[in-house]
Amino acid sequence: MRLEGKIAIVTGGAKGLGGEMAQLFAKEGARVIAADMMPLTYEADNVEYYELDVADGAACEALFNYAKDKFGRIDVLVNNAGITRDAMTRKMTDEQWDKVMAVNLKGVFNLTRHVGPYMQAQGGGSIISISSVVGVFGNIGQANYAATKSAVLGLTKTWAKEFALKGGNVRVNAIAPGYTMTDILKTVPQDLLDKFAATTMLGRLGQPHEIAQAALFLASDESSYITGQTLQVDGGMRL
Repeated sequence: MRLEGKIAIVTGGAKGLGGEMAQLFAKEGARVIAADMMPLTYEADNVEYYELDVADGAACEALFNYAKDKFGRIDVLVNNAGITRDAMTRKMTDEQWDKVMAVNLKGVFNLTRHVGPYMQAQGGGSIISISSVVGVFGNIGQANYAATKSAVLGLTKTWAKEFALKGGNVRVNAIAPGYTMTDILKTVPQDLLDKFAATTMLGRLGQPHEIAQAALFLASDESSYITGQTLQVDGGMRL
């Protein structure tokens, strides 16, 4: 029970990676608020659904106030909510660019701006933001997505410095998953999936529970001396 008694917020927690994290955290003893625009696709003890658009700053502040008033503390925040609106740069519309920026980048800021200082005042906590290998290596047709996921890495290092001031003891880290078999990849033709797998040293795609296990490590006291880091969970991609 590595998160016994801890309070966690997981954005994008209705399904996929966020759903895996929320359920795993709960199994490890946490009380979890799974925030998403859609209802949960699973049932789990100690996982509470909260409807949230992370791009809405006022709504994020309301969630923060709800969590602190209900539980009296917040120990873990996972910024997982994200979207894609892919297009080659020459064809990318303002709407495609702005929507991805609003959710993937401002959405991370909207909640952390409240939770980070609160954790600092309470004397500790763990913030985990989900980036991507696309934020590390770039990817054709994903200029907007790559820009946000790369920016998350800069935010991670900045917040690791800011929220540790005055003995805040807040750890801030990022996870950069590789190609992982979420619903998005399930629509990709098998020949392309095979090509993706061939880019990794392990010769296979990742599974959602493997990303969730990495998040559990960073959320728990087992990573008590780790902050400002990016953990690439990608099977040795592009080594």
